[in-house]
Amino acid sequence: MTIFLDQPGRFLFFTGKGGVGKTSLACATAIRLADAGNRILLVSTDPASNLDEMLGAALSNQPTKVPGVDRLWALNIDPERAADAYRERVISPYRDIWAEGQLAELREQLAGACTVEIAAFDEFAELLAGDQANAPFDHVLFDTAPTGHTLRLLSLPRAWNSFLQSTTQGASCLGPHTGLKMQEARFAAAMGALADGARTTVVLVTRPDRAALREAERTSGELMAIGIKNQQLAINAVFEAADQADPVAAALAERGRAALRAMPLRLQGLPAVRIPLRAFNMVGLPALRALLDDRAAEALSHAVSSITRPSLPRLSSLIDEIAMPGRGLVMVMGKGGVGKTTIAASIAAELASRGHHVHLSTTDPAAHIASTLDGQLENLTISRIDPATEAKAYVDRVMATRGASLDDAGRALLAEDLRSPCYEEVAVFTAFSRIVSKARSSFVVLDTAPTGHTLLLLDTTGSYHRQIIGTGPEPKEASMRLVTPLMRLRDPDYTRVLLVTLAETTPVSEAARLQADLRRAQIEPFGWVINGSLAATGSADPCLKQRVAAELEQIEAVRARHAKRMAIVPWVTEEPVGPARLLALARDNELQRRDP
Repeated sequence: MTIFLDQPGRFLFFTGKGGVGKTSLACATAIRLADAGNRILLVSTDPASNLDEMLGAALSNQPTKVPGVDRLWALNIDPERAADAYRERVISPYRDIWAEGQLAELREQLAGACTVEIAAFDEFAELLAGDQANAPFDHVLFDTAPTGHTLRLLSLPRAWNSFLQSTTQGASCLGPHTGLKMQEARFAAAMGALADGARTTVVLVTRPDRAALREAERTSGELMAIGIKNQQLAINAVFEAADQADPVAAALAERGRAALRAMPLRLQGLPAVRIPLRAFNMVGLPALRALLDDRAAEALSHAVSSITRPSLPRLSSLIDEIAMPGRGLVMVMGKGGVGKTTIAASIAAELASRGHHVHLSTTDPAAHIASTLDGQLENLTISRIDPATEAKAYVDRVMATRGASLDDAGRALLAEDLRSPCYEEVAVFTAFSRIVSKARSSFVVLDTAPTGHTLLLLDTTGSYHRQIIGTGPEPKEASMRLVTPLMRLRDPDYTRVLLVTLAETTPVSEAARLQADLRRAQIEPFGWVINGSLAATGSADPCLKQRVAAELEQIEAVRARHAKRMAIVPWVTEEPVGPARLLALARDNELQRRDP
């Protein structure tokens, strides 16, 4: 294997595009290091963490011993719990000296999603900045959120340290930050740990897939730019066909080989390890131990004879229902790596081909809508909500409006406040609201960021709704003149939410949790899309047949327990890139019906 397994530093970060196997590899590495006699702490920084399910342990925000693995502890950084504790730390010094009106204003300042972000980061920084000599763990491994969210997390030490050093007025969107000033040393220590190659290694996890490799290259460059240079590459799920006469298996193997032959130059220079595609799902300690152990993997593999497959509903049937009103918002959500961008682009292309005006956009910082569409279609426009661009536009707009009536000192204070990293969240929400409103007269198809980041965006949407509507006996929405973005998302005649998943244990569980979160926000999903299904291809490859058998169990679980409507999209032999292939996917032109 490579150096991050044989000679690990104190801190290991696993990052990459959603769905590439970051959590599996982080867990497998943690177990391997613990089995070798090291004391290991495994930390998830993903708001949509599924460490509990994979390890078979009930985790919290405190280190919890993992049953079945001596010397391994794990924890989830719980953003909401961290935010509650953070708010209490900020508010408590003022309880006895401020009037209730001032405290209420401070609580309102601390109600937004940016407070959740900085609170979670505060816990993350504490783990990085601890005293190594007295540390209870030999190695700390971070299973991170999908790339866009992780890049934001890893850039926060620099952003907040710079903001605190340059801020002199003592107030920001986080309220009075005298408490934050006391954390400046911690932020600086976190920066030092991240930039120290002797202590920190970032493992860029990818698959033999062009999009995942492009994302790994982009991540590598952005990490280099913020001083994180000790990087290594893990190529997960490398597949070799057992029978070259099987067209599906041969095409899957060749697609992987072609992607690796075209690997970006930046990645070619990194130390790398290749991990085979395993026939079993990565849930439970035996499977996780087998990920990095060929002999254990062979013991878990078994032959599958005949498979009885149920009737598989098509994507085109969902699109027919979506198209009926002639306008509306389609939000495509799910775990990273399940193919949300492909499904969103396919639906948008099909709606446009039917003569509807369609706007396709994304809130995912790591999305590749333009490269997926790879061409133009009549009636279809595309855009991207870029956090940096939106933040600059928001700051410029605020300075031109609110700042116009202020004196020089007031403008300086406003400009200082707007330098806070929190305002990026506000700017993204503003752009999101603008996109949502377009669906009043046309179709808007919105490809969202992976689950955790999307939930933070929806939290911002809810905070804005509560602030505008109020909580009095006669809420403002009763006037029927005010419509907030959350009200549009709750309206089933305006918004159709599609949950995209793979027919695998973890993506289905995460989609089910997302559905529960949406329902708590009074947003009812319209349907589920099971993407990239091998069960719909007819492959007879031994490895793929074992995966098909596991897929069918998950498909039935979705049908029986979760989805009001569902559709199956097959894995296709050619990557679904470009208008023709996206339309073929939407119209089920390649859906094969023979039994595997």
